[in-house]
Amino acid sequence: MDFFKKFTSTEKLGGLLLIIATFTALAINNSPLAWLYDALLTTPVVVQVGALELNKPLLLWINDGLMAVFFFLIGLEIKREVLGGELSSMKKATLPIVAAIGGIVVPAAIYTYINMGDDVAMRGWAVPVATDIAFALGILALVGKNLPKELKILLLSLAIIDDVAAIVIIAIFYTADLSVMALSLGSIGAVAAIILNVVGVKKIAPYILIGLFMWVCVLKSGVHATLAGVVLAMCIPMTGEKDNCPVEELEHALYPWVYFLIVPIFAFANSGINLQGFNVGMLTAGLPLGIIMGLLVGKQLGVFGFIWLGSVLKICQKPATVSWAQIYGLSLLTGIGFTMSLFIGTLAYDDPEMMAQIRMGVLTASFFAAIGGFTVLKMTAKNK
Repeated sequence: MDFFKKFTSTEKLGGLLLIIATFTALAINNSPLAWLYDALLTTPVVVQVGALELNKPLLLWINDGLMAVFFFLIGLEIKREVLGGELSSMKKATLPIVAAIGGIVVPAAIYTYINMGDDVAMRGWAVPVATDIAFALGILALVGKNLPKELKILLLSLAIIDDVAAIVIIAIFYTADLSVMALSLGSIGAVAAIILNVVGVKKIAPYILIGLFMWVCVLKSGVHATLAGVVLAMCIPMTGEKDNCPVEELEHALYPWVYFLIVPIFAFANSGINLQGFNVGMLTAGLPLGIIMGLLVGKQLGVFGFIWLGSVLKICQKPATVSWAQIYGLSLLTGIGFTMSLFIGTLAYDDPEMMAQIRMGVLTASFFAAIGGFTVLKMTAKNK
């Protein structure tokens, strides 16, 4: 067990596992075993309690179920940072907020410009606005220890704000027809969790049971089920006691399971593109081109440009220990959309052909963003 904790204590492993999961999915789905990949993901999984029946293929259990745990952890990280971390004051939060706004507005604008007039393609406008925390931090960790810690703090804070924006986008723009009854029952669960917090209940089990109830209700409501994880996270107590804080206890417990198991499983299930008949010209279609240009060009222009403009206008201030070259390297890393971009893609489209275009766009952009960011940061680390 000590070896496992030591082994999973580095973010390098998270990035490595994502790469392995992605290339494994690509290899299997472009081999004679492609039928096995499809058969696995379409395997029906049924859970039934009395009259309540959840019957979904394995892929949707991964996207709706396992990813709810991922969003629960993201919610815990957001709550901790807002209440006592790098986002706890406006002075600390201004720089990552400015950077995140640029990293959302510019990619969305580029995607919209490329796909304007195509109503089908425009459903995917939010795909290039997301940054993959695990992958970006994994690449940053691969660079080594010769980078200022403020750079990692900025990337983490920026990515968390980016995730908050993605959560809001999902709730507003990717919600199907609502079931008022199911949503009302889910709201009752949230109120119950808040009451537990107010009366001082710190045991985790009651919150988890309420969370399961909320997840089922939200799943049936038409709102994406992963949002139940975020709402539940906001209800978990955040006490001032470092050794007995439910938020931090859950974070430490969930982190290895999420970033070293759940996220790689999601990557494996959603990145298997069949490349038979593929040619580079396919990437010039509006949907994949908008994603590539949004992530690869829009992210770096938005993040770097807004930080520079904010510094000139004295809205925010670049850390003195971080060079502009390192800020540029960081802005390249934010173009790694991967998990979050693929996830938003699954909400925007259920057509396999459209999803294949999204996967091509996201994987292409994320690959070059990772290579570019790693190269720039490695050069600046050597020259430090």
